[in-house]
Amino acid sequence: MKKLQQPTSLHCFGCGKDNPFGLKLKWYNNFEQKQVETDFELSDNYCSYPGTVHGGILATILDETSGRAVLLTNDFARLMVTLKMEVVYKHNTPTNTPLKAVGRILRDGGSRAQVEGEIRLPDGTVTCSCKSILLKIPQAVQAKWGPEEAEWNRTTPSAQEIIQATLPDDCTCGCACEKDGQPLIEHNFTWRSKNKN
Repeated sequence: MKKLQQPTSLHCFGCGKDNPFGLKLKWYNNFEQKQVETDFELSDNYCSYPGTVHGGILATILDETSGRAVLLTNDFARLMVTLKMEVVYKHNTPTNTPLKAVGRILRDGGSRAQVEGEIRLPDGTVTCSCKSILLKIPQAVQAKWGPEEAEWNRTTPSAQEIIQATLPDDCTCGCACEKDGQPLIEHNFTWRSKNKN
């Protein structure tokens, strides 16, 4: 299966493409692993002690990554905010080092979800992790979204991109795919044929 890039915004500190001080990270749905992922590297501009990434920056990345886990359902209009987050710092997270953040859903109740996230070194060592409770975004906050919503919608994957990303890499059948005898997704051959590039 391919990874599917999630939408981005304009000014978010985590993903905003127009934020000169932001991290400009990109998140991907990894359907095989049932997690959201981002690969990144932070310079010494984001340090606390020399050579060590600031814990507040790590918490921000954990918050964004774990929060985006609810988008694994491909409902990219489903925006949530963090009600509570507990972060555990296990090891030093070095600057100027390739890192990976992953987020997963623990429990999903629709308007409320419990999620987790972690940041890993290249050898797989988890340097910090979080568990969070998310709530549906308040209407008052969403009402101020304005131009951000347009960018989010512009960068939201198309239905065809979603289908292609959720199919096994070796799929050529055009009707239904299975893994271990279980259907992964049903897709319409006619629709796919009409929409081929």
